[in-house]
Amino acid sequence: MHLGIGTTKQENRGLLIMKKSLLALTLLAAAPFAASAADGVSYNYVEGGYVASNTDIADADGWALKGSVALHPNFHLFGDYQSQELDDFQNVDINNWRLGVGYNHGLSQRVDLLTRVAYERYDIDYAPKLDGYSVEVGVNGAMTHRLNGYALVGYENGDEYDGDFYGRLGAQVKFSPNWSASADVKFSDGDTQWFVGPRFSW
Repeated sequence: MHLGIGTTKQENRGLLIMKKSLLALTLLAAAPFAASAADGVSYNYVEGGYVASNTDIADADGWALKGSVALHPNFHLFGDYQSQELDDFQNVDINNWRLGVGYNHGLSQRVDLLTRVAYERYDIDYAPKLDGYSVEVGVNGAMTHRLNGYALVGYENGDEYDGDFYGRLGAQVKFSPNWSASADVKFSDGDTQWFVGPRFSW
């Protein structure tokens, strides 16, 4: 009888240890997805404004529309569309759009690690359409109550154009909880593109 009781206690102790181990593993696995966006940072926004490009070949300018929607505290979908006209070539437009998914994880209360992957497409008048992808990683955070900013390093590549590394810097100056002025600059070897316009966040 004592042997039977002892075996039961050992089995119960083993089951308890197993349950605790599974709970610990579950919490560890969920930890990277449990944190929400950094304080003062929103991945729900829409913005539009003026965009311009300066390259070794030609300059262009036009307009752009960008947006992002959070699907989860750590994941969001984003999309950009821009249309620019080449300065030195009459009636030649470059339309570019990208659609992707982003992952954000809190590094501190006010700073996120930000990673984004996107499909890109370039439509140039009188030229074949160009398809490709881009990957970005960096930080995004609230520097003050009225100033947010990000710094990203990216790589883009496509079937019809060579891969290229680039940097991206951006900032938003808040006028209210929802409205801000947004600016972004993307720069690589021989190519600089910048954007400025209003942003609405929620």
